[in-house]
Amino acid sequence: MSDIAILKEMIQESAKVPLVEDSYGKKKVTLREPPPADYSVTIDGMPDYAQVIVIKADAFPAPKTVFIGSKGECKRADFVIIADGKKKVILCIEMKAGKGESETDIIAQLKGAKCFVAYCREIGQLFWNKPNFLKDYEYRFVSIKNIKINKTSTRFDPTPHFFSDIQILKRIGSYFQFNDLIQCKR
Repeated sequence: MSDIAILKEMIQESAKVPLVEDSYGKKKVTLREPPPADYSVTIDGMPDYAQVIVIKADAFPAPKTVFIGSKGECKRADFVIIADGKKKVILCIEMKAGKGESETDIIAQLKGAKCFVAYCREIGQLFWNKPNFLKDYEYRFVSIKNIKINKTSTRFDPTPHFFSDIQILKRIGSYFQFNDLIQCKR
């Protein structure tokens, strides 16, 4: 059983974001933040259904009944995309409508999403008896800002930004290509 198949068995339907086909038969996903935020981002060129899962990483309540949260350990990014196609990649995505959030908060949210994936990894290894579950995947951390700007094309800074111990790809806009989001490496 593939890592993606195990994740699809493991994760509740309410925490998954479905892929849809465009008019050309290509896969895409729309990541939505519900009201009051009320904005969305579309990622075109997604891998086939069997090779990818999109998870709402903040679908469950923050673990504040266990952790104090003084270092941001209760935060999570909005979405995690795990793909096992040409590349084994885990995208942690944080979306902001405007540009007012601090880098420190965004970094904590992205790190929290990585912790969520680590927890899923442990569950797959222990409960599905797959010792190599989610091994050898490369992380990408993506911060998408200014989503509500009306632009005809997407702008992005092609240079990766290093903050703390993670590299963040900064993007502006609401339409992206999957391959553009996974290209940049540390």
